[in-house]
Amino acid sequence: MASISVQRKARQEAGAGLRFLLFVLLHTVGFLAVTLLMTWGAFVLFFVAIGGFSLDGMMHQLANISSRYVAAEASRIADFKVLVAVLHLVVAGVIVFFRRHAIVPRDTLSLEQGA
Repeated sequence: MASISVQRKARQEAGAGLRFLLFVLLHTVGFLAVTLLMTWGAFVLFFVAIGGFSLDGMMHQLANISSRYVAAEASRIADFKVLVAVLHLVVAGVIVFFRRHAIVPRDTLSLEQGA
């Protein structure tokens, strides 16, 4: 009878480890998804700002940059892609820096116990 309870306890511990791993994975994916959306929002906010905070101005700026992109030669397009990628990484890094408190999930168990 004691071996059954030991086996059951071992299965519960293994399940708890898997649940914790899945929890951390879901939390990390959620953090990265929100950071990505905030980064894209920063780019949209930039275009709205240079468009004079109006939809017409933003569309004018986007039309301007897209016409120049289409008319550019291959080397300038490659340079622009690198610039956008680097800028995306920098903006994402700044957002992660300011959201660093949200990277690690809160320890809800110790909060419930009052520790």
